[in-house]
Amino acid sequence: MEEPLDTRLYAEPSLPQAGSWRGSGLPSGPPQLPPVVTGPSLDAARAHMLALGPQQLLAQDEEGDTLLHLFAARGLRWAAYAAAEILQVYRHLDIREHKGKTPLLVAAAANQPLIVEDLLNLGAEPNAADHQGRSVLHVAATYGLPGVLSAVINSGVRVDLEARDFEGLTPLHTAILALNVAMHPPDLCPRVLSTQARDRLACVQMLLHMGADHTSQEIKSNKTVLHLAVQAANPTLVQLLLELPRGDLRAFVNMKAHGNTALHMAAALPPGPPQEAIVRRLLAAGADPTLRNLENEQPVHLLRPGPGPEGLRQLLKRSRVAPPGLSS
Repeated sequence: MEEPLDTRLYAEPSLPQAGSWRGSGLPSGPPQLPPVVTGPSLDAARAHMLALGPQQLLAQDEEGDTLLHLFAARGLRWAAYAAAEILQVYRHLDIREHKGKTPLLVAAAANQPLIVEDLLNLGAEPNAADHQGRSVLHVAATYGLPGVLSAVINSGVRVDLEARDFEGLTPLHTAILALNVAMHPPDLCPRVLSTQARDRLACVQMLLHMGADHTSQEIKSNKTVLHLAVQAANPTLVQLLLELPRGDLRAFVNMKAHGNTALHMAAALPPGPPQEAIVRRLLAAGADPTLRNLENEQPVHLLRPGPGPEGLRQLLKRSRVAPPGLSS
């Protein structure tokens, strides 16, 4: 998985410096922040933004940031709201900085749920993507920001849950990969998850609740989220995916990624408790141990040599395809 964007690039933006800005559709001029932009009143913030005028609000610095980008990054909600109202009038609410990030994407990366919801309510494009193809859902999934996902849900806007970034990943793929990193090495029974892992797990659950398609396959590898969970030897996540209430469970469990089912991948894992737990859970869900991959191998053929996986070897040899929940 690609290293996530360092949100600190946005969390601590520099205040605009005179002479470092370029115009955006209007005569250029360095924006001058009024003495107070952090007050508690929206009315006061509106007055400040009116005093600045559209010229300074539409101006961009050398990295393409507008004042709205900076307000969003710093969590200055009323200043961001008032600035967004004016940019909305000029149809520049989705103005992009040098990495293709709109103010909405900056607010998401800075974990500012209230500003995310405000911008969506004001008409920001919910499916805008940056130069890596990442939407607001991808950003929330990458960093494990359930508050941002809640803001999207609360806004009531329609978002594309199956949007692909330039790696071919949906937000759910991204969330699973991020959770795998946070839970590595995974626990068989993680009673105490780290805060990061809890937040990333919450994002997975929220995306599924929103209707993300758990059968979607990566474009590059054809892996489903189940393949990704198995590949990371994550029994907890595997169980979560197998307990989803919708769809044909057996068909889902037996989907192939370049010829390999999730059971093939589980059999190829290093021997140990996580591998055994995953294999047993897949079989109980209807995984077919007789299916062959492109090399004509069944899952049992992928077990590593030695005495460690002998119990699984016997289990796979004697297993037959059974209705989900009836396999041993």
